[in-house]
Order: sequence, then structure tokens, then C-alpha cells
Amino acid sequence: MKFKVNGAEVFASTGGRPFDKNKPLIVFVHGSGLTHMTWVLQTRYFAFHGYSTLALDMPGHGLSSGESLKSIEDMADWVSDVIDSVGYNEASLVGHSQGCLVTMECAARNPNKIRTLSLMGGAGAIPMNPELLSLAENNDPKAVDLMMDWAHGPAGHFGGHPVPGLYHINTGGMLAKSRTIKNTLGVDFRACDNYKNGFEAAKKIKIPTLSILATGDKMCPVKEGKKLADLIEGSRVEIIDNCGHMMLLEEADRVLKVLKEFILANYPVKEKN
Repeated sequence: MKFKVNGAEVFASTGGRPFDKNKPLIVFVHGSGLTHMTWVLQTRYFAFHGYSTLALDMPGHGLSSGESLKSIEDMADWVSDVIDSVGYNEASLVGHSQGCLVTMECAARNPNKIRTLSLMGGAGAIPMNPELLSLAENNDPKAVDLMMDWAHGPAGHFGGHPVPGLYHINTGGMLAKSRTIKNTLGVDFRACDNYKNGFEAAKKIKIPTLSILATGDKMCPVKEGKKLADLIEGSRVEIIDNCGHMMLLEEADRVLKVLKEFILANYPVKEKN
């Protein structure tokens, strides 16, 4: 699905079903350098069970036009603008990695617009390794390879992708290399490194919030995810064993089970916008 946000063309996957403004909206926000394709196994379930879904390509990523946004705050405001642009007054947000920072900041800034918040592999801050940041900003493909290697747990390294013919690390790498690395991954990494408001944003969030963490996550370890969750009133924490940062691909079924239980309980289909 293509539509305009602030005059620029945006692409979002609708999970294989037509977008329907009479259904409650769930917006999915990808991580650094990635695209809507990371959510393909989650969005399809919700699209076929009574929701309208938008798995976004952030500006300058995937099939969306324009340049990558340079700060988490700008990305958060842009997600809010997306909700307005498709004719909704409210939505549920789901974010992964950098997308957690974006959706959390968006929820803190728009308390009456965001109904639920689901964070996967999130932390209050995501400081970047200086060498990795330099590689990305200098357009070195090694930045993607290192990120994918670090982001995947054992399952991601040894196969077992739920979609036949796909391989976890190669799939993620292809998504990250779909646009110029320095203009996507480099900009995103810098935005994460510069963002300092995560813990303050968390304190402002009063809506139902789910944090899905993974024991093998080297990028946003469980202890950091719990530290963030402790600041969000009434937040729920679920931990997935033997899984890395790319949990939404490595353990898609387990992640979906937790996510659908949470969203169905806190943002049920009967509530139409």
C-alpha cells in the first residue's frame, strides 16, 4: 500500500489483506536499516484476524521515498503523522530494536493516540559500537554482516527459518542492503547513538505495554530491557529463551503467540476506530 505523509510517498505492507479503516489499526516499526519485510510473519496473522495493519518502510528505506530521518524524535513524530494520514485517531504500536525507541517516544508524545505498545528487543538507550557506526557511515557492507551476525542467536546461525528457502542472517542482510548503507543503516545508527530520552519517555507511558526480550540478545540484553520495563507503569515482560535480537524472525511463532495474546486482550477487534 502506498500513501502520502507530509507530501512524500510511503510504502507499508498491509499483511495480505486490503486496508480497512473500519478495523482497529496496528502499526509496525522496523529496526535500523531494515524494512517492512521483517514483520511479514506477524502482520499476516493480524490482517486475517480483524485488524488493519501497516508494516512501515521508514522514509528512505525499502520502498518509501525521501531521505532517512536523522533523529528518533523526528521518526516518532513521523509515525504519529502516518496514523493521521491514513485517517485514524488512534492505533496500537509494535516496534523492534530502533523501532522500540521510536514507538516509545511516539507513545510518550501522544498519550491519547496510542492504545497499546509492544516492544521487541528494546532498551532505554542503544549506544552504538564506534567501529560499527564508522563502517555504516562509510558505506562498508561489513557493517551489515557484523550487525546480522551479532543480532542473531544460535537458531539464526544454523537455519530453521519458517519460510522455506530463506536463511535468517542472509534474509536480514538482504533487507539491510536494499538501499545505500550509509543513507539507511548509517543514519539510523547515528540516530540511536544520539538518542538520550528513552528512560524519561518510558516514565510518561501509561498505556498497556508489552516487552518481549530474548536471553541470547547481545544488542539489547535482558537486563537492559527489564530496566526499561520497570519504568513503564504496569508493563508486562515476556522472555524468550535461546533466541537473539532478531526474535521476530528467529522465533516468529513464539513471538506471535505472546504478541497476539497481549493485543487481543488490550486492543480487541470489537473496538473500531
